[in-house]
Amino acid sequence: MTRNRRLAAYVVCGVILVLVAFYASRQYGGPAGPGPSPGSVRLGPDPGETVADYRARLPAELPPPGASAPALVQLDTEVTPADAAALVGDDRVLTAVFRVPIPRVQTALRFQTVDAGVPNPAALDTARQRAGIAAGADAARLGGRPAAVAAAEDAAYRGPCACVVALVVQTDRAALEALAAAGGVRAVQAAPVGTTPVELALAPLLPEQRETAVPLPDDGPVPAAP
Repeated sequence: MTRNRRLAAYVVCGVILVLVAFYASRQYGGPAGPGPSPGSVRLGPDPGETVADYRARLPAELPPPGASAPALVQLDTEVTPADAAALVGDDRVLTAVFRVPIPRVQTALRFQTVDAGVPNPAALDTARQRAGIAAGADAARLGGRPAAVAAAEDAAYRGPCACVVALVVQTDRAALEALAAAGGVRAVQAAPVGTTPVELALAPLLPEQRETAVPLPDDGPVPAAP
């Protein structure tokens, strides 16, 4: 093959490669952009925010009529998984926030993904069991007071405890307004439409936070685990 023919062959191959790349980009799209930023959408009061100010700004954050969005449903007090399921009915629960209430003891908020395609009562009870497994692991890993607190949590989670403090649901404006007006619900905060669960950073208002969103006291006695 002469030098000119070799050059012509190289040019033809180059053109073919460019055309193949162009077709692939048109057929399958270009390189995937960056995924959702984890924890970029906060739901819950800002640190030090007054409860009154927090609740006052929530109605303006609801999605437009007919649109669905994830929302943090914050309760007046911890309830059982069964009661939490009865509260939200058939609304899709994405995450359950568990907390074992012990007077003047800071216990962990345990965020558990709720299984899709499973009725809410069973799914929330399974999530409760996973929260207990996490507490037991903390009790084995930690030492001193933190280990004792985790052990007390683990004991509570072994039964159908009143330990659900908040839920993340995916539903529309009408359902969120109904939840906000329901007995036992303290606040409902919606994320922007299109927000994915991975983008959520959850900091629910706790029952003991009556005036401002400040840390709770941690000077009470820890009950001994049975």
